[in-house]
This record gives sequence, C-alpha cells and structure tokens, in this order.
Amino acid sequence: MRAALFTHDAFPTPSAKTAHGLVRGPSRFEIVALVDRTIAGRDAGTVLDGRARGILAYSDFDALFSAVERREVAQPDLVVVGIATSGGVLPPEMKATLLRAVERGLGIVCGLHEFLSDDPVFVEAARRAGVTLHDVRKPKPRGELHFWSGAILDVRAPRIPVLGTDCALGKRTTCHVLSAACRAAGIRPAIVATGQTGWLQGIPHGFVLDSTPNDFVSGELEHAVLSCDRDLKPDVIFLEGQSGLLNPSGPCGSELILSAASRGVVLQHAPGRRYHDDQEHLHNEIAPLGKQIALIEMYGAQVLGVTLNDEGVRAEDRERVRAAVERETKLPTVWPLHEGADRLVEPIRAHLERQSAERARRP
Repeated sequence: MRAALFTHDAFPTPSAKTAHGLVRGPSRFEIVALVDRTIAGRDAGTVLDGRARGILAYSDFDALFSAVERREVAQPDLVVVGIATSGGVLPPEMKATLLRAVERGLGIVCGLHEFLSDDPVFVEAARRAGVTLHDVRKPKPRGELHFWSGAILDVRAPRIPVLGTDCALGKRTTCHVLSAACRAAGIRPAIVATGQTGWLQGIPHGFVLDSTPNDFVSGELEHAVLSCDRDLKPDVIFLEGQSGLLNPSGPCGSELILSAASRGVVLQHAPGRRYHDDQEHLHNEIAPLGKQIALIEMYGAQVLGVTLNDEGVRAEDRERVRAAVERETKLPTVWPLHEGADRLVEPIRAHLERQSAERARRP
C-alpha cells in the first residue's frame, strides 16, 4: 500500500524518528509523500541525510491532494503518523488534521499511545469513508501474550542488544547498519524489533515493548527471539533497545540482557547531548559512559563497541570526539550513519566464536 507520512512540522527534529526510519527504509509501505510545512517543496531524504529518495514534502493535505490531481504524485492509500509526541498523545490540531484526511478517504496507521480506533468520532468517519484505523501500539489480548519460560537458553544464535545511554538515539537504525556490515562480511544477521517503527519497517519478528504489560515483557521478548531463530536461522540476532539504561523516565536494558540471555552489547551514545531527552529543564544529566558500561557488565554482558549519534557534534569534530570516546572506553567506536559499522564486525565475529565455543562445552 502507498502511504504519506505526517510529521506536523517536526520532520527536522528527533521527534520524527518514526518518519526518519521509514524514509531511510525499509518500510512496510511505499512512501510516496510527506506532509510537513517546515520542509515543503523539499525531498525528505535530502533534508534527513543529504540523499534524495523521491519523497517530496507538502505543506498540508490540501497541497498533497492537489498534486495527486495533477498526477505529480501517486494517490496514497493511508497516512502514517511519523512522530512521537510527549506522552504519546495526539494534540488537538493534529487530531483535526488527521480527521480531515480520514474524511477524504485515507486510512490512518498510528504508533502513538492514544488509540484512534477507540475514538468514536474517528471510528464513524472511517466507517463512512470505508477506510481502516490501525493502532500499532494497541496491546495484544492477554490470551495471546507469552510468559518467560527459559526456552531462550536453548536458542542457537547469540543475541546482541543495541542499548542506549538515552532515548531517541537511533538504536533501531544502528541495528540495520550493523546487519548490513555483518551481511557484507558473510555473517547472517537478523533483527528483533521492540518498537512500533520496527513493525512499520516490516521487521518480521518483534513486539512493542512499551505497550506490553510488564509481567509479559520478558516472555514476549523470548517468544520473538525464539521465532526469529527458528524462522531465519541467523548467525546473530540484534535486539533493538528502547529508551536508556539510566533514563529516569523509562529505564530499559536489563530485559534485553537478562531475559534474552545476551552476553554481548553494542552501546549507542550521543556525546553532544548533556541531559536526557526532554529532561533538560530537570537537569537530568546522562551518566558517563564508564558508569553505563559498568552497569552492563554487572548484568553479565560485555560491551563489544560503541556507536555514536552526531547530534550537536560538528562534522569537523567527529574524529576528535571518536578518539576521546575510544580513549575513555578502550572500545572500537563508529559513527554508523557516516561510516557504517565495518570496524565492529571483527569484535562481533570474535564474540560469536566465543559463544559457539561456550555452547560446545555445555553438557
């Protein structure tokens, strides 16, 4: 199906990380346009990372529909809400815009915590227009949820979570970059997604961690890993991290180490960011890398390498910053969006060999 992304004037910001993931790809949908006034008339890919992808931005849905009538762009079937709002709630202006899109015949796919399919106004509008409302974050029925069983201990493929020192760092994107580097080196990778964007990208195995009842998070993670190992038989499974290890608004990481029985970790960090995302007013500082690495080691895992987000770092300073991180951590460090992750392949390969040898020693 063809989709238009809607980012409500936020595309140039980290809040549009869902849209960024779909622009970069992969995507479950064919992305034909973007609706965002701040970059109207520009290619979304060029704005994102300097690489044109044929996804033109329009100021509003009226402009998009006019372009469709002029046959300048293909008619979308639906709208994907491409931003993460504070608390996962749709502001009134966004809801009004989306309602008009539904009334004009577009379905909605939304990954926020506010469910449009529970809103009677949207439900009635969708019924009249003959379109669907899909809330990606809507939890599964209790009867379909899995509880942790310990079967993860028999999974053949080692798991490597990409954990972060904060949220909105690009952990999912780094999973893709790591996978590409491994694939090029003859290592068969797979990804287990843990957020709504992973589903939107068409990653076949995963679940939405932050909308799963806490008692079932470990079991749903285990089930996703078991299914991935059974279906794809990869050499390594990268687990998409969520939030940050020490982020007070949503600490996350222990499950991906302990419940997934992971022994290796890639750590994502933004050296130009001082405070946790959206917590600048609270002065909640991101803990030093040494403290984050020590925590991972306390959970029984080894950090194999560090990947960096370039927010707040000038291009001419990247090499200096990378060198400083490598001195601090004694770990190989890369800027994945700028250079890929080839330098992490050998540490990953060595880790896989150690894990294979350990499995062979088990009774």
